[in-house]
Amino acid sequence: MTPIQGISPVIPTIVDRIAPVGAAEASGPGGFMDTLKNAIGKANDVQMQANQAVDALVTGQSQDLHRTMVALQQADVSFQLMMQIRNKLVTAYEEIQRMQV
Repeated sequence: MTPIQGISPVIPTIVDRIAPVGAAEASGPGGFMDTLKNAIGKANDVQMQANQAVDALVTGQSQDLHRTMVALQQADVSFQLMMQIRNKLVTAYEEIQRMQV
């Protein structure tokens, strides 16, 4: 009779890949700022692409109204999301200002 072999550990290898809680803070002081700048940059890029699609449609270089409307909606949604994030940040800042030390 052969002995039963153990199941190889799957979970410990997955757990080892997860970064510890303090690892995000160790990435540097500009982590949040860089993330915010990247998000604003992406929203700006989407807006620029929508403007280019509208320009191409107006000048006759493109006949694809559907793609132009999709680009405009993407730009609108990304702008609305950016404004909501801004509003939440301002609200959080104002709440911190009201805290008594």
